[in-house]
Amino acid sequence: MPLLRWRLGAIFGHRVVLIEHFGRRTGVRRQTAVEVIGRDRRSGTITVASGYGGRADWYRNLRANPRATVVDGARRRTVEAFVVSPDDAAGTMVGYAQQHPRIAPRVARMLGYEVDGTDEDYAALGRALRFLELAPVRRLT
Repeated sequence: MPLLRWRLGAIFGHRVVLIEHFGRRTGVRRQTAVEVIGRDRRSGTITVASGYGGRADWYRNLRANPRATVVDGARRRTVEAFVVSPDDAAGTMVGYAQQHPRIAPRVARMLGYEVDGTDEDYAALGRALRFLELAPVRRLT
């Protein structure tokens, strides 16, 4: 995580971002490194997943206060978090598995899931996890 704080995240090939958010109860600034599951280059929106579902503190914090900052490589920007529907999450997870066929099964195992490598299995995994889209906040000029 220090590499991300120092804005050296590009070492990871933009596969990991640092989310700076605020505790839902304490209001204290928190930082969490997460893997990017999807990316829309046109809008700048990044999709991330909570491997521990709705129990993860960072996920719950962003649900309570969706405004956050993302450090993506050397870039830092303000984002707003939106919940991804289970069907959209399924499609995102299938896309991730197709793009990263070697890493996706390991990520699934690390999260406690076994997948058989089919699109249907990755879609089921996507529906089981919780996804957020981190959309850049556009500044009015």
